[in-house]
Amino acid sequence: MLRHVVWTATGTAMQATLLCLVSLMSATVQAEQVAVPAVSLSQDPLVMRMSKDEFRIAFGINADHCSASGCHGVIRYRVSWRAEDGTTGSEVKQVAYVVTPKAARSIVVDRQYFDTAEAEHTTEITQVSIDRITCLRGAPLPRWQANSSPGRN
Repeated sequence: MLRHVVWTATGTAMQATLLCLVSLMSATVQAEQVAVPAVSLSQDPLVMRMSKDEFRIAFGINADHCSASGCHGVIRYRVSWRAEDGTTGSEVKQVAYVVTPKAARSIVVDRQYFDTAEAEHTTEITQVSIDRITCLRGAPLPRWQANSSPGRN
């Protein structure tokens, strides 16, 4: 009879452990499904030189997962640069983007200057890396709507 009690307790513990593992696996699969980003970059950022220290950095955006409603957000990126005098720098920048409804792709271009003095040195961008891309569904409210209160002009 003691063996039966031990087996029953062990069997119950094994069942509980098995249920916990199945629940954990299910939660992991659901988390992976949620983690799919709504937007991504279509390619590495494109850097265009405009003058000695002025650049345009273009970001192509894939928005297949939010093309029905559109979306908007911010791309936060880091730029590393080097001036001809040997000075180096790294700066964190951000640029806002909008993907209109029914569009699966968009582009945003950021204008930046990188140097220690205005147009004094020729500067090279050595790296552009993406820190984070945020995404909110739907089109952004125009600034005048976002800042106004109902009933006031």
